[in-house]
Amino acid sequence: MVNMKPSPRPIICFRPIQPSDLGTLEKIHGDLFPIRYESEFFQNVVNGRDIVSWGAIDRNQPSDQSDELVGFVTARIVLAKESEIGDMLSYDPSRSDQTLVYILTLGVVEAYRNLGIAASLIREVIKYASSIPNCRATYLHVISYNNPAIRLYNKMSFKCVRRLQGFYLINGQHYDSYLFVYYVNGGRSPCSPLELATVVLNHVRNALKSISARLWRNEDRKSPKWPKCRETRCLISTTQSRRNMTAECIGCECV
Repeated sequence: MVNMKPSPRPIICFRPIQPSDLGTLEKIHGDLFPIRYESEFFQNVVNGRDIVSWGAIDRNQPSDQSDELVGFVTARIVLAKESEIGDMLSYDPSRSDQTLVYILTLGVVEAYRNLGIAASLIREVIKYASSIPNCRATYLHVISYNNPAIRLYNKMSFKCVRRLQGFYLINGQHYDSYLFVYYVNGGRSPCSPLELATVVLNHVRNALKSISARLWRNEDRKSPKWPKCRETRCLISTTQSRRNMTAECIGCECV
């Protein structure tokens, strides 16, 4: 029963979505989303065919309603190299087994909103993605006018990495989408412009140090007044300069 009222003290639990949830799942999707999903999608969800899912239920409802869905999230594992965010990941291209978790749908019935259920469902997905050693991120799309969802993802430390023009076509009208990513297991994005600027600055700084050192050595050779001292001739050696530059460049890769 989708239009159930929340119990005075909801006890929210989470479990995999199962075949008995089919009707409720279809009804909630129809109520919440302007996009219509094919029946094959729902069959895949309830039977766990290439889709993982979590359902939220209120155990404090009467016994005949205590296992009814009040929220859900569905997701799919995809290969990183074949995903639309492959160009946004710093990952080892030689590792063909690296994966991502793509959140397909997420929703909570109206009567149960503002109870933290959506955030808890997202945390279930993040925990699942983190448990897969070769998974590098979980990501999703959100329509550009869904401000509550956008605030939620920002609050949960998702990164908005791209705006996709006209991604959704609803009733003949195009709407933009935001692409959000949450990195796990050491996954990270390519360097931001600021981080790239930092790398360049470090290169320039070390180059100037090396030039200064060479000029200092040249001055030593030109001047006959002072005895040359091999130990104090250079402020920084060429080898040390290269070592410092390499270390700083590695340290400035995106986190």
